[in-house]
Amino acid sequence: MSEQWTTANIPDQQGRVAVVTGANTGLGYQTAKALAERGASVVLAVRNVEKGERAAARMTGDVSVQALDLTSLDSIRAAASALRSRLDRIDLLINNAGVMYTPKQTTRDGYEMQFGTNHLGHFALTGLLLDKMLPVPGSRVVTISSTGHRIRAAIHFDDLQWQRSYSRAAAYGQSKLANLMFTYELQRRLATHGTTAAVAAHPGLSSTELARNSPAALRLPLTWLAPVITQTPAMGALPTLRAATDPAALGGQYYGPGGRFEIKGHPRLVTSSPDSYEVAVQQRLWAVSEDLTGVKFPVAAMAGALSSN
Repeated sequence: MSEQWTTANIPDQQGRVAVVTGANTGLGYQTAKALAERGASVVLAVRNVEKGERAAARMTGDVSVQALDLTSLDSIRAAASALRSRLDRIDLLINNAGVMYTPKQTTRDGYEMQFGTNHLGHFALTGLLLDKMLPVPGSRVVTISSTGHRIRAAIHFDDLQWQRSYSRAAAYGQSKLANLMFTYELQRRLATHGTTAAVAAHPGLSSTELARNSPAALRLPLTWLAPVITQTPAMGALPTLRAATDPAALGGQYYGPGGRFEIKGHPRLVTSSPDSYEVAVQQRLWAVSEDLTGVKFPVAAMAGALSSN
């Protein structure tokens, strides 16, 4: 298949059901729109239902809206319950929503906002919906990371919630590194089932609202440089769409833009940082995430895997 992968390469999605978080704007909107245009039944899982309804009205196809606030475990449980009641199956769960470089603040459950939203929220949602995916051949969980997973990034188990100090960039990097580690550990657990795959993607530098919380010193240069170094949300969504729909995509793979430094370009397979592949850290993060969210997945760790902890 040509490396110039576009939405024209998306196979027919008739009969498939996709849930896309944060789908009322930006990358999520473009992802949901493309899937609906190819025939999928798409659920926009969004915090602001009114904005979600307006986004759905601009799309063609079978599109509906589900309230979901990833900063609240109560909201996540309520959304998962509603989705489980209304959907017979889920073929695609696109963990797209996120926050970036927020000032120091917490989720409703007291977790650092970026880690709590980007990682813990999607961890909980996936665990609560996974049994609607396991019986579905070819189903996929696609979680969106970022090149930011390489920047000052580590999983700070001694201070996961940044209570002793706070760095916007480092906290964002931790959350995006966690997205990748979650994907890789989830794929190991799914491998014995043979039906559902976990895949990751990142959009490069895309012109979206995500960077609205960037410090002023960064916002101004980014505004000047944006036409040169960023790509449109439609292009930024292509790695996600390829991870979700390319028949050749495999569990545990990571897709990003194919241009220089993975900043922009058509999607291709990419490699994440060496730290992201640390199995013992992935497993420790999984155990901590289960404790913090109270969500247990219907897939067990591989026999003997936890011995490396």
